[in-house]
Amino acid sequence: MPSGERGFSYLLLLFVLAAMGAGLAAVGQHWTVAQQREQETELLFRGQAFSRALAAYRDSTPAGQSAAPAALEELLEDTRQALPQHHLRRLYTDPFTGQADWVLQRDAAGRIVALHSRSTRAALRRLPPAALREQAQDRPQTVGDWLFLPASPHTPPPSSQPPPPPRASR
Repeated sequence: MPSGERGFSYLLLLFVLAAMGAGLAAVGQHWTVAQQREQETELLFRGQAFSRALAAYRDSTPAGQSAAPAALEELLEDTRQALPQHHLRRLYTDPFTGQADWVLQRDAAGRIVALHSRSTRAALRRLPPAALREQAQDRPQTVGDWLFLPASPHTPPPSSQPPPPPRASR
């Protein structure tokens, strides 16, 4: 065997392995970003479900009772009225931590007025400043900065009856 051909197969194998490693690294990075996008989408869905549940709890408050729950479990079964109401189907877990370990924002009476994720992972999406915790205004956003408040009380829908005809002026 000529001395110039020695090690050629080994060198080719090393180049092939290096190219495959670089390709797998790119695929892994793409998969990580796709997974985080999915987790962010799920966090927004679950956070909005909590927002709607807090608003429904507030809107169905009988006179003389607190308009915010003391615990998230009260959103599952609201027994403040004769017929229990279910504002939330289940207690959702935080998609970033895998647990129902939400950070709860409480009012002076200790009632839940908002919540956010415990995660400190940098966010891929950017939410408007109004949707962020106050501490997040001067630094890059994390998914834990996304604050889920009860939805604003909605105005009643407009009447379904047509407007009255205009009066003839005399």
